[in-house]
Amino acid sequence: MGRCAPDVAFVWRAVLTLGLVLLYYCFSIGITFYNKWLTKSFHFPLFMTMLHLAVIFLFSALSRALVQCSSHRARVVLSWPDYLRRVAPTALATALDVGLSNWSFLYITVSLYTMTKSSAVLFILIFSLIFKLEELRAALVLVVLLIAGGLFMFTYKSTQFNIEGFALVLGASFIGGIRWTLTQMLLQKAELGLQNPIDTMFHLQPLMFLGLFPLFAVFEGLHLSTSEKIFRFQDTGLLLRVLGSLFLGGILAFGLGFSEFLLVSRTSSLTLSIAGIFKEVCTLLLAAHLLGDQISLLNWLGFALCLSGISLHIALKALHARGDSAPKPLKGLGSNPDLELLLRSSQPEDEDNEEEEYFVAQGQQ
Repeated sequence: MGRCAPDVAFVWRAVLTLGLVLLYYCFSIGITFYNKWLTKSFHFPLFMTMLHLAVIFLFSALSRALVQCSSHRARVVLSWPDYLRRVAPTALATALDVGLSNWSFLYITVSLYTMTKSSAVLFILIFSLIFKLEELRAALVLVVLLIAGGLFMFTYKSTQFNIEGFALVLGASFIGGIRWTLTQMLLQKAELGLQNPIDTMFHLQPLMFLGLFPLFAVFEGLHLSTSEKIFRFQDTGLLLRVLGSLFLGGILAFGLGFSEFLLVSRTSSLTLSIAGIFKEVCTLLLAAHLLGDQISLLNWLGFALCLSGISLHIALKALHARGDSAPKPLKGLGSNPDLELLLRSSQPEDEDNEEEEYFVAQGQQ
């Protein structure tokens, strides 16, 4: 009996982890293919993103209310000075990252999007060095070179390459580097009280919506106002189908954030990062099989080179975390750009049971 108990506990833990990973895969891969599917017939990705933000805000507000009623503890509400000074830069960068990522689906395939977006860790490392969240080491230089080389190889002579879409998603990856650096700095300020992901999403969504609105007004406002699918609709059934499809995307984005949180809170941020690598491979295989995306041998080699850089970065983080004897806040961000990325707790002595800090990136998204 004594031996059976640990075995049962281990099997249960493994089954639970596998279930959480599969749940995360469903939401993450699902929203990627959803965005590509919807933009084929609905050519307003910025409007789509704004509706997703509204849905996430509503669900996060509802979740806060339910938690407050059950725990009888008031949720954090930031003052206007803190809100505008501390949260606004992160919200603007996040809105541009998500908006440009969804915009790129108008021009490029899922495979090229997935490959290019995986390079976001390159910009995360660069901005981590600029803001002195990382120390310059030879291993980091090697990581940057591997990812940059992989980025060049998997876009070189791609048969489905589109410069406009590539520029959009690469710009999103660049802004993503700023986004996650600012996110880390925001969440490390314990006095703000935004460690809970629901509170973070609740505070970020309104400013993200407002930050994306000028871009929407310039590029999509006039066209949307004359579109028969929305404002000048003549078929009520078509309008309801479009709104239903947009609402579904908001649910997927919210579910993605929660699935990441569940996975990290039950395992670790390292588990999510490793799972993210296999998720990218699964996305590429599905894109080639279901959508007929053409991926050459050189593209695959470039992607493998990029993944080797990401894997090296994860391994270095794991070794660095084990080598630290005293509790310290994590100095770098996780390595998966499409994950909606995590920050480790500053008190990691009981890693398996603690609630890990993280921030959700919608859509990618």
